[in-house]
Amino acid sequence: MEISIVIPVFNEIENLIPMINKIEKSLKNRFNEYEIIFVNDGSTDGSYEVLEKLKLENKNVFPFHLMKNSGQSAALAVGFKKSKGELVVMMDGDLQTDPEDIHILLKHIPEYDMVNGYRSTREDGINRQITSKIANSIRNWITKDNIRDTGCPLKLFKKEVIKSYAMFDGMHRFLPTLAKYNGFKVTEAPVRHYNRIHGISKYSNVGRVFKTFVDVFAVRWMRTRILKYKIIGD
Repeated sequence: MEISIVIPVFNEIENLIPMINKIEKSLKNRFNEYEIIFVNDGSTDGSYEVLEKLKLENKNVFPFHLMKNSGQSAALAVGFKKSKGELVVMMDGDLQTDPEDIHILLKHIPEYDMVNGYRSTREDGINRQITSKIANSIRNWITKDNIRDTGCPLKLFKKEVIKSYAMFDGMHRFLPTLAKYNGFKVTEAPVRHYNRIHGISKYSNVGRVFKTFVDVFAVRWMRTRILKYKIIGD
């Protein structure tokens, strides 16, 4: 498998078919093999039935369903584990990023092991923009890794990067940082960002800042405990 697209979804029923159409348009003429993995994080809006129907209609669609809403980190952990591609793309299911921008990230492979998209424009309101800047500032101040937009949902990984992750709740916010800690080369590239057309955001601004503040200290602790060694002759 050449490339896997991993998409956590929670109550995004109106976005599922447009998302598949956009991804297929972006990939089908440029990759011989690809898979679109949806991880349904306990949706209650009928997403289960729609995804199961789409699986029967499209050989590239592979849905997995969590028994209950378990959070974005859990959904990504499932998607990463199930993915078969040499390259893995992470996207949200809200269509606020464009699958066509995957090709912007691909330009940085194989020189880099992970490419983190950063939103060159923001179309989701001034409050969310301010919240994002605060969260990124806190994280950069503590982790010292200078990732400008860790919250951007569009990211590209080599397979070995996602296999290196030990996922914990909240760790989806620190994937570029953890990749660096694990010795991989990480860069960033600008991508487009759009306002949400269907559905509503699943995260509150206050809750997101508080969780980031708590989790970042766990990540900093991990940085001090990373095993570093070399074998003679390797």
